[in-house]
Amino acid sequence: MLESLRERLQKAFETLRGTTVVDREAVKAFVQDLQRALLVADVDVRRVLEISEAIEEKALAEDIPPGLTRKEHIVKIVYDELASLMGEETPLLEIPKGRTTVLLAIGIQGSGKTTTCAKLAYHFLKGGYKVGLASTDTFRPAAQEQLRQLASEISCPFYEAKSEKPEEIAEMAVAHFKSGNFDVVILDTAGRHKEEKGLLEEMKQIAEAAKPDFTFLVLDGTIGQQAYPQAKAFHETTPVGGVVITKLDGTAKGGGALSGAAATGSHVYFIGTGEKIADLEPYNPRSFVGRLLGLGDLDALMRKIREVEDVERMKRRMERLAKGRFTLVDLIEQLEGIRRMGSLTKILDLIPGMKMKLPKELAVEAEEKAKKWKHILNSMTDEERIQPELVKSRRVKRISRGAGVQEREVKDLLKQFFAAKRMMKSRQGRRLMKMLRAQGIRPEDLMK
Repeated sequence: MLESLRERLQKAFETLRGTTVVDREAVKAFVQDLQRALLVADVDVRRVLEISEAIEEKALAEDIPPGLTRKEHIVKIVYDELASLMGEETPLLEIPKGRTTVLLAIGIQGSGKTTTCAKLAYHFLKGGYKVGLASTDTFRPAAQEQLRQLASEISCPFYEAKSEKPEEIAEMAVAHFKSGNFDVVILDTAGRHKEEKGLLEEMKQIAEAAKPDFTFLVLDGTIGQQAYPQAKAFHETTPVGGVVITKLDGTAKGGGALSGAAATGSHVYFIGTGEKIADLEPYNPRSFVGRLLGLGDLDALMRKIREVEDVERMKRRMERLAKGRFTLVDLIEQLEGIRRMGSLTKILDLIPGMKMKLPKELAVEAEEKAKKWKHILNSMTDEERIQPELVKSRRVKRISRGAGVQEREVKDLLKQFFAAKRMMKSRQGRRLMKMLRAQGIRPEDLMK
């Protein structure tokens, strides 16, 4: 997620932390580093100057709140200012059940709109909604087939177009899904540009035919400072209810898209953080900025855990861990849970401080290692998983052959397991549990 901006921001903070005395010169140097980071991320120059001045003034003039150091106070100031830059708190998108809610997706060609429609469908399917997908794009030859395939991947009903007129497809698709008592209908449209007056007029006709309850403008995270005029043109043609920013993974600049969308008065509801269907997240500016600054997002982590974990199984595991009973069965369940939540790098992104301490290469290496460990664990007997101390030389050979890995990799798994088990029983383990509780992660929270 905005790797370049994240790295520059965190590097600026690392420099500040390494400063012995935080005087006026240190603050000015820190603010200059922030300015460079935001400008490279394509944030509007005027907004960068406004934020820079506000941060510098508050850092030097404000009284430090009790219990905070000056460095911690500066982190809080930056956090608040960037959160303001990235938009206001997004209101809750309420989709009632018992009636059909129509969502219309509009945007520039190449913004990832079709994939976003499938991601939105998956998001609502996970929430227990009955969802239908349809494409009104008759301009791009492969558009219908692309959305049909994506709908198939997530087992979502797809409406087959029976017309060449986009507005007719929209009207028929809505009528079809309403007759089936669907909760949500998501309509894709052809990509448009603010200068394409004809296509913008067509979009208006689609909106009049479909009568959407909510219109999402899909903006490419790499669009930069063009976000504002594009969003404004779309909004003037078809009132935009909210924005989805795509392609915020990897090296996307993104700052211009986020700040530009916020400047239009439209709330950003979702952000796309990868190519997979599950890589769509509800947007919260404060949580987003927290992750950029390496402060994590514990609420998002809790949501992910609850989405993939069986509550009763989680409760039993937490009880075992509290008593120091940690087996390879627990390790299997944890690996499976991590795999369902997404990549390790994205999970660590949610944990306070972790992204700053773990290089990306090590996170990728850990993901590869976890895949091999899963094969190793599957090659063990139930007895060996519960009592791994039984796994000696001869068993190591058998397990490595069954898993298709080197013997040293089996030994490495056992070594890591026993180290983790010792840590859970140690004073360090108790301190870790205390730290997690201090961050808001409690066993009782996971069991809710």
